[in-house]
Amino acid sequence: MRDLRARCDWDAAQTHDSLRPYLIEEAHELDDALRARDERAMREELGDVLLQVLFHSVIAEENGAFSMRDVGDTLIAKMRARHPHLYGDGEKVAWERMKAKVRNSIADGLPVDLPALHRAHRLQDRAAGVGFDWPDVEGPAAKVEEELVEVRQELAKPHGESADAAAARTERLEAELGDLLFAVVNLSRKAGVHASLALDKANMKFVRRFEAIEALAAERGIDVKTAGLEVLDGLWEEIKRR
Repeated sequence: MRDLRARCDWDAAQTHDSLRPYLIEEAHELDDALRARDERAMREELGDVLLQVLFHSVIAEENGAFSMRDVGDTLIAKMRARHPHLYGDGEKVAWERMKAKVRNSIADGLPVDLPALHRAHRLQDRAAGVGFDWPDVEGPAAKVEEELVEVRQELAKPHGESADAAAARTERLEAELGDLLFAVVNLSRKAGVHASLALDKANMKFVRRFEAIEALAAERGIDVKTAGLEVLDGLWEEIKRR
């Protein structure tokens, strides 16, 4: 990377800011490889992510900020601090409880651009780290039911005819549905499931089933765009039975 910075015009022109989109892109490509369990692609994409780490480290080195060795040393120090029972005579402490002692607030250091489901999970993890948590899944399950009732109540209210009334209703529904989603994430977390992974798998299952519907419809000369709900639902149930 030092050599590329010295001899390649493109690499030499890059900055921490210009590289930000590439880091996000490479992380998503690695995530795709992990989702597909494609080990050959994982190997390649991990290399691309490592390239980004090296790129930023060399730029920082050129600026006199820190070196790649500093990055490694900082990581080692962090891992030792996270495991006091393995490196020293400390007791085993939950990471979130340990971090809570040095955080200024629950959102401190948590990127605002994290995907919403993952951010909700992490916020709930952090709250649990200071004791704000149910002991089991029963509390979160009841909360999901409570929030669903509130959504249904909001849906049952008269719509109103003015644009202002419609906007106000949308805002109320957004708030209630947001509460419901947050509660579902909490239930998932307490059940030991990450909501974003569960939804990702549900998305893939839906795509597989709907593509199967499209293929079955094509075999039978059915136009899915005009078939209607009853016909498509029948095909859906047939695919599920298969």
